Amino acid sequence: MSDDHRAVTQQLKTCFNGLYYSDAVLLRRVLHPEARYVTATGDELVNIGMGKYLSIIETRVSTASRGEEQRDEIVSIDYAGPKTAFAKVHCVVGERYFTDFPTFIKAEGRWQIISKVFHY
Repeated sequence: MSDDHRAVTQQLKTCFNGLYYSDAVLLRRVLHPEARYVTATGDELVNIGMGKYLSIIETRVSTASRGEEQRDEIVSIDYAGPKTAFAKVHCVVGERYFTDFPTFIKAEGRWQIISKVFHY
């Protein structure tokens, strides 16, 4: 396993934990400040920036505090080059089962999610 693959995998695990514990500090380690959070699951497109997304996370009751099992899975990670990666992951938050497509960039020597597109 390459160093980049280990780094992306670790960032995904950190993201999973940030979501499970509703921990915006953990998520800030993973999410690029200019990242987008996008879904078309409902009737209207949701496309928000990290400020708004993290404020939602900070006010949400965590899955952990409700005693729910942490259920996350990395399905795949693909690379488009040395600084771009695309993952497919599954996670559960409350009663919602998510399929996420986080896209990573490697900037300043660190892998960060630049977009988080998902369906639940």
